[in-house]
Amino acid sequence: MADRVPMTREGEARLRQELQKLKSEDRPRVISAIADAREHGDLKENAEYHAAREQQSFIEGRIQEIEGKLSGAQVIDVTTMENTGKVIFGTTVHLLNMDTDEQVVYQIVGEDEADIKAGKLSISSPIARALVGKSEGDVVAIRVPSGTVEYEIEEVEYV
Repeated sequence: MADRVPMTREGEARLRQELQKLKSEDRPRVISAIADAREHGDLKENAEYHAAREQQSFIEGRIQEIEGKLSGAQVIDVTTMENTGKVIFGTTVHLLNMDTDEQVVYQIVGEDEADIKAGKLSISSPIARALVGKSEGDVVAIRVPSGTVEYEIEEVEYV
């Protein structure tokens, strides 16, 4: 069996929504498009048919990918856990850059949920790996391409 993949409740919900849309809307639409294209005759030179088949292949592949991820998902809901001030998967971490006094906020999420612009860090990112296991008040040195940056963990939220 494959390793369990950590995922937040929101990440699981988003994947289930996408899966539902693929199965109930996209798949029937492309099957209909293939049937329409078949009615036009010679399939070798029918661009609509080939485009619809390619789209069907993509949709079926994505359905399999999502089902695989969901079957191996370990959904972690930090809102049900006691806030110990320790950084774990799913927590939201408030950091203070010790050099620039710049504050940043990141939520540590699964790989499929990562979106740095939205403040969501993949659990496998160097920053998240350096933070996990640390507690409020700790100073963490994180290696980045430009060198090493020190952050103080100001607050850990279990939201």
